[in-house]
Amino acid sequence: MPGVRAGEIELDYERSGSGPPLLLIMGMSGTALHWGEPFLELLRRDFEVITYDHRGVGASSPLTGGVTIAQLAQDASALLSALELDSAHVLGISMGGMIAQELALEHPEQVRTLTLGCTYCGGPDSTQGPPWVLEQLTEGMMSGDLDRVMRTTWEVNVSESLAGDADAYARFLAIAQRRAVAVPVIMAQLQACFAHDTSDRLHELTMPTLVIHGTDDLMLPVENGRQIARLIAGSRLEIFDGVGHLFFWERPERSAELLRSHAAVPA
Repeated sequence: MPGVRAGEIELDYERSGSGPPLLLIMGMSGTALHWGEPFLELLRRDFEVITYDHRGVGASSPLTGGVTIAQLAQDASALLSALELDSAHVLGISMGGMIAQELALEHPEQVRTLTLGCTYCGGPDSTQGPPWVLEQLTEGMMSGDLDRVMRTTWEVNVSESLAGDADAYARFLAIAQRRAVAVPVIMAQLQACFAHDTSDRLHELTMPTLVIHGTDDLMLPVENGRQIARLIAGSRLEIFDGVGHLFFWERPERSAELLRSHAAVPA
């Protein structure tokens, strides 16, 4: 992917497809590759898709010290400006959804429509995942056993039915092998997520907003999606029954269809 100067750092990004611009903001420990080709290929039919790697990931500028969700949102804003885009449709998932919330709050003029997937807004009414999920992920990363890390990461991010799909896991593993994210970067991102709280500001959002969440999400339970939809007046909530955290892996066609409809792109 090419690099572009975005504020004080450089971000590795890719533009593909044709149509109105759609900025995809990836979650914690993820890379631009983790969107998966099936989902990206569907989006490219209707959008100019912009993917990028966060600071500290891939060929983007290294991460030195900690980071905040607000800083990562500023990176996204600076990327749009560097690409000479006044605005874009925005999809953020998980940590990327937190970044998208901050982007929409601080730079609403840059966000045509907002889609928040498998994410949360923080605050006292948000719902944390089961403690064992974070414990298993942390123990895996600290063990240095890559096979254990990848298998655990896969199993807690998808539904039980997809977890046993050998072909899907092979695709997930191949992505991680192509572009790994360093443990210190993941831990810094995790701390940023813990500190995230937009719960008392989401009512300020006025752009069309779509919220997507799976009922079997172990990372960020579905109650978080319902909470966000309640806090954003006029937002639309789509619940995927039996689907885990990576809903766009499990339901790529339906996810792409929802984005096209939300952005009012002609079929």
